[in-house]
Amino acid sequence: MGLFAVSYTHLDVYKRQGIVWKREGLILTNNHVVAQAQRMVKVTLTDGRELSARVLARNPKLDLALLETEARDLPDAVFGDSARLRVGELVLAIGHPWGQPWVVTAGIISALGEVEMSKNRYASYIRSDVRLAPGNSGGPLLNANAEVVGINAMIFGGDLAVARCV
Repeated sequence: MGLFAVSYTHLDVYKRQGIVWKREGLILTNNHVVAQAQRMVKVTLTDGRELSARVLARNPKLDLALLETEARDLPDAVFGDSARLRVGELVLAIGHPWGQPWVVTAGIISALGEVEMSKNRYASYIRSDVRLAPGNSGGPLLNANAEVVGINAMIFGGDLAVARCV
């Protein structure tokens, strides 16, 4: 199917999410979910394999982080074109809300937009009514074809979810 997410723990306290970005061992997640990690985190793939990963790069303004494992030939996710999304489309979020593993929630896109991050630099976002909770951050937002179109990033007011476009 092509959809693979990872779960990782920092100090064995919180389950968090990420997406296998490249089969050569690169994992994409939110910066805020690895903000407390110095350099290394433990990664558990959906097939149960546990790997060590290091924080390779961070972008706090975009709230993105890139992790790297030594594993190769990882099952990478299939990415959709977030520029083709439309308001009213079905989206699905996968995560570990409140510590419950691999929960899938569904909703619809309520807005698409851009926010200015710095002079003439914009970042796209997807707003939806997908139910998110602590533990969803960094996990995939999927379209109806199970393609990754965003990374779950934040919750507004308990009923609006925001994902970063990929």
